[in-house]
Amino acid sequence: MVRSLLVIPLLAAALGGIWLARGAQQRWRDLRAAETYELAGDRLPMLVRAAGAMVCGVCVTALTVLTTLGAFGGLGRDVQAPDRAEPVVDAGSAGAGSGAGSGGGTGAGAAARPQQAAPPVAAESAAAAGAGAGAAPVAPAAVGAAGAVGAAGPAAAPAVASRFDSVGHPGGGELLQSAVLGPDGHPRNVRVWLPPQYAKEPNTHFPVVVMHAAAPQKTADAEVPDVFEGIGSALQTGRTRPFILVAPEAPNGTAHPCELVAAAPAAVADDATLRGTIAASFRTLPPGPASWGALGVDGGAPCAAAAGLSRPDLYGAAAAVSGRYDAIALTQTGAEAPAGSSAKLLLAAAKADSAGLDAARKLQSALKAGPGAAAKADVRISDNVQDFTPDRERLRLVRQAAQFLAEALAKPS
Repeated sequence: MVRSLLVIPLLAAALGGIWLARGAQQRWRDLRAAETYELAGDRLPMLVRAAGAMVCGVCVTALTVLTTLGAFGGLGRDVQAPDRAEPVVDAGSAGAGSGAGSGGGTGAGAAARPQQAAPPVAAESAAAAGAGAGAAPVAPAAVGAAGAVGAAGPAAAPAVASRFDSVGHPGGGELLQSAVLGPDGHPRNVRVWLPPQYAKEPNTHFPVVVMHAAAPQKTADAEVPDVFEGIGSALQTGRTRPFILVAPEAPNGTAHPCELVAAAPAAVADDATLRGTIAASFRTLPPGPASWGALGVDGGAPCAAAAGLSRPDLYGAAAAVSGRYDAIALTQTGAEAPAGSSAKLLLAAAKADSAGLDAARKLQSALKAGPGAAAKADVRISDNVQDFTPDRERLRLVRQAAQFLAEALAKPS
């Protein structure tokens, strides 16, 4: 209603400005004609009309902006606040979910709601308590109930689901992407590859492998684009069991993020928000060493090794492919691992990669002679891959790593 009232002064100012401008133009022409015949003329009427036309022009501009934006006299009340992403777990019903965590609480503990493709909002503590029964899905491709986040996992991660959008179907599976808060509190892209069995077996929950990237603000699949084909071919030939592959964007601030593993291995390995989001958005086995692993290829290999060595209580197995390692830093990382757990680590390199194999053997020897939990790490070296091209060798190494991780982690169930 108020917007429509602004049209009246807008039209009045526009018509007045046109009339004054035409009058000023006419007076200017009369003065020019008088100067031609050397006659004196009065400039004041022309200047008054020109000034009036300018004032009307300013009024027309201001009224046009106010009418368009609806920002006059409290018009902002008509504008609604933008939608925000909401936690999938309903805090009001979290109490019922927590009471049924051991039996039939799957349907009572959470309520699914559509979400925007935005970083998830942290769930309330009551929602996290009800996550033992699993969170309801929002992701496409029949995303189902999450695993028990707090039942078997070592830390209670926020049970918050995020909307993941499909971006392709490499390796026979489905690749999805969303924005998830990182350890620093800033959103970062996370890509999730679902194996073909995920859509074919809607009641099955799968183990998870986190693949680390080496370049800042990139996901690992951008650096190793054939990783999905390698895992997909291993699934087709029956050499490995299916798992969900998660590829978070590497942090910014340094050209080589995996070099930070010596200074802050826990920041690389323990990503509670990522674990909670993936567990709440997809059908995963409960986060913990029995069902979650780590993978790194080339520059991402040190990150995977650090994740497996520093937090074997979170990642039951880690595979590092074609990496170069700081043996002293990683040995110290392994020595500071939580007591009562031992790391399982595969260091794989092609037969012709003498530098990679040398780095792997030095790391294996340093860990074996290291203090504390480092000496208990089960480190295996694979040096039998040989093929015609480096790309084919990397594909075979990825298949080998996938087989090692699948055998070390729990079966889909």
